Amino acid sequence: MFRILRYLILISLISSGYYLFISEFFHLSKKDSLETVIVKKEKVEAKKEIIQEKKEEVASPKIKKSIDKVQYVENKIKILQGDTFVSILESLNFEQENIYKIISEIENFFDLKKIKTGEIISVFENSFGEIKKIEFFKNSETIISVNLDKEININIRELIKDSFIESKEYTIAESLFSDGIKNGVSPDILVKIISLFSFDLDFQRDIRVNTVVSISYEFDEIVETGRIEYNDIKYASITIDGKQLEYFKFITDDGYVDYFNREGKNVKKSILKTPLDGARISSNFGMRKHPISGFNKMHKGVDFAAPTGTPIYAGGNGIVEYVGRNGGYGKYIRIRHNNGYKTAYAHLSNYKKGISKGVRVNQGEVIGYVGSTGNSTGPHLHYEIIYQNKHINPLKLKLPSGKILEGKELEKFKAEYKIIYADHLSMLYE
Repeated sequence: MFRILRYLILISLISSGYYLFISEFFHLSKKDSLETVIVKKEKVEAKKEIIQEKKEEVASPKIKKSIDKVQYVENKIKILQGDTFVSILESLNFEQENIYKIISEIENFFDLKKIKTGEIISVFENSFGEIKKIEFFKNSETIISVNLDKEININIRELIKDSFIESKEYTIAESLFSDGIKNGVSPDILVKIISLFSFDLDFQRDIRVNTVVSISYEFDEIVETGRIEYNDIKYASITIDGKQLEYFKFITDDGYVDYFNREGKNVKKSILKTPLDGARISSNFGMRKHPISGFNKMHKGVDFAAPTGTPIYAGGNGIVEYVGRNGGYGKYIRIRHNNGYKTAYAHLSNYKKGISKGVRVNQGEVIGYVGSTGNSTGPHLHYEIIYQNKHINPLKLKLPSGKILEGKELEKFKAEYKIIYADHLSMLYE
């Protein structure tokens, strides 16, 4: 009996142990399974994050920008004597059909005959050596871009420029011009000084050693190219043996740029007797035997022999009354001045760009160029001065003085010249 009871207790213990073992086994198995799922899930999520990061890298704006950016190699071609735009395109191996298309497009915006020897054409190639763009200057302030893709597109771009005022002062040891160059004054400004004072001074006789020249002038710098363009003189003074001649720039009420002394008196005579430089008189005013017809005829002006292309200056401030061909006069300009005078210019080779009927011009401004058009035996300027519809001899004319400022216009000028002079001194001695 006792032995039976002991077997039952042993069987009960074994059964309880087995149950506990089985229970714990399943519990541990379930826990391990859950942990495995959690680990896998974490790894998958981490992988997704990495993939997402890579996608964001691919979509980075920096990479996109570098793909879109196109780089060109620029080659510069200098226009030599005898070159044409067509010959340059041919040298670049353009087909004749494309040359015709390019030239036709450009001619809608610019006359290619105006491109001069020495100017630069820029040609832009891609990495395959294909020419994709051609650029050249329309003028000092404007670039024409010819974009060559599936279609030809012309883009005209105005260059940015900064404006400046500069003052200089120097003492003459040799000549106004050579000493000006030594002191950093542009030849363009020196020519304007000589023109401005030519009514008062003989530069070969009057200028002496120790003459003091003091000037203030305007210029523009093209930001992209660094090119300098010299504009108007604002103030100019020449002092000889203590005697000073000085003039200030002033825009008059009728719109002309002119120069006056401190009292408001104009530097200029009303009309120039000789409207071009370096010319000789080839035929005087009066009766003469006409060189072509052979008959005696009144010669109503003065002829100045000069090379073709020599600049011709407006004889005085005025309005252009006529521009165009005028019978035997050939290419002809006539200007109406405020004081009852008119001046006429004949046999021109060409007109200055912008000169047309109704345009206002200043004395000394270039209006055209010497030629031999019309009834002419050689290049020269036929120059006439007309007063109240009568032709008079330019060389014997007693010319009236230029404008003298009065009233409110004089008051305005005096206020302006004081500012100009103060600025000039400030720049000289700052």
